[in-house]
Amino acid sequence: MDKSHYKLLQDISLAIHRIDFFIGEPRIFKNFLENLMMQQAVERNLEIIGEAVNQLLKLNTDLSITDARRIVDTRNKIIHGYDEIEPENIWNIIITIIPRLKKEVETLLNQD
Repeated sequence: MDKSHYKLLQDISLAIHRIDFFIGEPRIFKNFLENLMMQQAVERNLEIIGEAVNQLLKLNTDLSITDARRIVDTRNKIIHGYDEIEPENIWNIIITIIPRLKKEVETLLNQD
């Protein structure tokens, strides 16, 4: 793996760790819903993840990340369609996509 791939995967990993830190345990939607700062911090890190995945796709179209295109589309939606973002949709990403992405990125980082 070259340096640029590795750095982008590291950026994704760091953003996932930050999301995990902001959300905390136990993961309670009500806490997320009532905390605007948490919502915006998570959205910012989803933007970072989406941009890094987008850059990885440009370098390697055979990237083995599930939902890679959906992750990039989410980033675009947050940035360009920010007024249409619903906390329920962000929460769904946190609960369903982020855990799988975390495992996939860790696997890719450990390949070399």
